Amino acid sequence: MTFKSVRINTLNMNPFTKIGKEWLLITAGTADNCNTMTASWGGFGFLWNRNVATIYIRPQRYTKTFVDTADTFTLSFFGRDFRKELTYLGHTSGRDENKIANTGLTPYQLENTVGFEEAEMIFVMKKLYQASIDPEKFLDPTISEHYPEKDYHDMYIAEIVKVYVKEQ
Repeated sequence: MTFKSVRINTLNMNPFTKIGKEWLLITAGTADNCNTMTASWGGFGFLWNRNVATIYIRPQRYTKTFVDTADTFTLSFFGRDFRKELTYLGHTSGRDENKIANTGLTPYQLENTVGFEEAEMIFVMKKLYQASIDPEKFLDPTISEHYPEKDYHDMYIAEIVKVYVKEQ
């Protein structure tokens, strides 16, 4: 499969569906040495005169080590047909096994990072900001219910450098 670069303002997608319902993969590394994780939290916006995405990674996630050591990473969107694979990738650690190979997904080198051949759309991201979520700053105390292990996410704000869509 091949992908073509498109201008971000030509996209017609609902981020609430793409992120919250269909999920995505956060991936960093190279086609030969990468890790990925499923995400269903995140957002898109405009900040610092740039198109950005915000993602959240818990400190124990193996993918975090790849994201932290790279300048870039990808967000790959698949649609509902890949629910089984994305569920597996969200529950299995790449520390323990080659979870990407076990799904049958194919790493696809883009720019200085990696996405997946089977994706419908891939965003290439450049990290701009990282901060740990501070539970002392929760204005709504019920948010703490999402952290029974006190493993608060790191938040990353990244510039959307390029968007690729699968060519038909």
